[in-house]
Amino acid sequence: MQSRSPLYLLERSDVGVVQLDRELRVVAMNSFARRVLPVEDKAPFEKVVLSFHPERSQPKVRFLLDQAECPVSNPPPMTMIINIPERVLLIKVAKLSDLRGDTASYTLIFYDITELVAGEEPGAQKPQAKRQLQKIPTVSQNRIVLVDTEAVTYIRAEGHYTWVSTAQGSSFCNLNISDLAERLDGASFLRIHRSYLANLDHAEQILRDDGKVSLKLRGEATPLPVARTSVPRLLDQLGITEIEAMRG
Repeated sequence: MQSRSPLYLLERSDVGVVQLDRELRVVAMNSFARRVLPVEDKAPFEKVVLSFHPERSQPKVRFLLDQAECPVSNPPPMTMIINIPERVLLIKVAKLSDLRGDTASYTLIFYDITELVAGEEPGAQKPQAKRQLQKIPTVSQNRIVLVDTEAVTYIRAEGHYTWVSTAQGSSFCNLNISDLAERLDGASFLRIHRSYLANLDHAEQILRDDGKVSLKLRGEATPLPVARTSVPRLLDQLGITEIEAMRG
């Protein structure tokens, strides 16, 4: 449908703009940024931009700003995705230079891509609960690649970020594993380990070795570890009993 095309959603999307000085202090922002960001609570003006980002997002934003200092001439704008309550934001930051080529300021631009990744019709009523992701936004060569959740076999945590695995390989995602666990369909995805989120639609085998449990997913060569505390929920969600699992 034309109304669901990325171009259509981009055209109708509001754009948040935040201007930073060379010390990364907030000096100005547009009206949309004021509505989306907690300006009244954080009073960010004349403060470093990190001060009004959630603590879990601060390392990502710092990385984004550090990458904008790329020493090559004309570095491309850096892209990042962060998750805030009820919204998924695509952030881009560009360094602005003066006549001598020295850093003068930074411009931070963000788009609200929640509709795009949640698979909602534009203008649809927004429920109170967190909206589920139908597509996972991943980053490849400074481009945003949307991965269908059905195609995902598992998600692996790596610090504040994640790697999203499909039959085609792994893709980097700026969202952390807790954010994704909250936004993905709980009927299919289960946090089986602090570092792994598995799509049980691809479950193939439950393995036991020396008291440890692992989960083999279709198309994946290496089984994923299952935390001891997650085993009962895994078995329950797969609809099997402990005795049946031991027989397997």
